[in-house]
Amino acid sequence: MNIISFIASAIRFSTVFLFGSTGETITEKSGHLNLGTPGIMCVGAAFGGWGGMIYVNAAAQINPFLAVFVPLLFTLLGSGLMGLLYSFLTVTLRANQNVTGLMITTFGVGLGKFIKANFGTEFDAAIGKLCGYFRASLPFADKLGWFGELFLSYGILVYLAIAVAIVASVCFSKTRMGLHLRAVGENPATADAAGVNVTGYRYTATIVGSAISGLGGLFYVFDYMGAWDSGLTSTEALGWLAVALVIFTMWKPWLGIFGSILFAALYLLPNYLDVTFAMRDIIKMLPYVVTVIVLVLTSMRKKRENQPPASLGLNYFREER
Repeated sequence: MNIISFIASAIRFSTVFLFGSTGETITEKSGHLNLGTPGIMCVGAAFGGWGGMIYVNAAAQINPFLAVFVPLLFTLLGSGLMGLLYSFLTVTLRANQNVTGLMITTFGVGLGKFIKANFGTEFDAAIGKLCGYFRASLPFADKLGWFGELFLSYGILVYLAIAVAIVASVCFSKTRMGLHLRAVGENPATADAAGVNVTGYRYTATIVGSAISGLGGLFYVFDYMGAWDSGLTSTEALGWLAVALVIFTMWKPWLGIFGSILFAALYLLPNYLDVTFAMRDIIKMLPYVVTVIVLVLTSMRKKRENQPPASLGLNYFREER
């Protein structure tokens, strides 16, 4: 097995998990437990494919910048709208967060299947024309040997995912906005009494987090798979792994960079080993097993910084303060 090639593949594939987990971490820091992340990733991929199809059909000649920008913009719009729907149901209408999240996952997967049944060929044609622009790496990467392959051979979304995770970590720990967001997730009543707009922070964090999670679906379909039909089938399963990664990284986006690479390596490992199909499925279970172990250990140690936000999954009603 070529170790460099394996690590490079894991780094590239980890982008799916990193976008999903970073977005969900931002959402959960506000106290929202959004189990709709798998569906939001499917919606992100669907809207990205829709935007790509519209652009390909309208453009006389494909512009490299617009070939990436238009699908990305549509993905942010579609997945952000799903976050808005979740917030409206849970904050304004006070619906149960778990039920709402599962409903969004069901809706997102159903939307993807509907598109696959009715527009799959058109989506595949558009994605086939645009995927090369998403995969484009730095022109001199091939000339730098293993260093170029390991660090410079990826498309723009890989580097964007790492940048978003770093920016989110800095915002959480170094900015007033991040402090307010963490306060809303820990004790919304206290934050409200201090003048923090709990509703505004929960809406904003959920919409932004959902938009970022949707980029994981866009990357998987446009960059990693390069096709709609083959990319849709695994998006939901990868979304659940992204949710598990939030627990594994103890709600720290910067740690998600390394955790996502580990998850990706474990997920891809069977492809590099001569094992039976049954053993492949067992190996792919390892990320979940590792997450359970981390959850047990952090629960036993009970360090506050490694625990989820205290109000995670709980709706806040100002009248009950």
